[in-house]
Amino acid sequence: MSGVDTRHIARDSLFLMADLRIDGEAPCGKVKVRNLSNGGMMAECGPAIAGRVQGGTRLSVNLRNIGWVDGTVAWVQDNRFGIAFNREIDAAEARAKGGDIQDDNVPRFTRPSSIFPAGMVDPDRVRKI
Repeated sequence: MSGVDTRHIARDSLFLMADLRIDGEAPCGKVKVRNLSNGGMMAECGPAIAGRVQGGTRLSVNLRNIGWVDGTVAWVQDNRFGIAFNREIDAAEARAKGGDIQDDNVPRFTRPSSIFPAGMVDPDRVRKI
């Protein structure tokens, strides 16, 4: 998809964190996913990663509920860059709630605020309001 102008494709504005791996290396850090479509995404990164990313750089990004997706850097502006994916994804999956709530990679603010472990809530002990 890298040779095709895809700016007209609908995209979701969101805020997710994702791991980034440049050209098959070990993951080099996290990026903020600012918007996401089935064909690509816009990422924001810190200075350590920004210095390594240029137009045409091949990389992979680990998106929540989707996994590693290969792509190519389409554009770079300051600490933001666009990635054109090598294959289409279902962008809605990244937004969907998923994963194990006990997983340490899941941010605390996305976990339920219950004192009971998942699935262990006793309905007779829950206060009805």
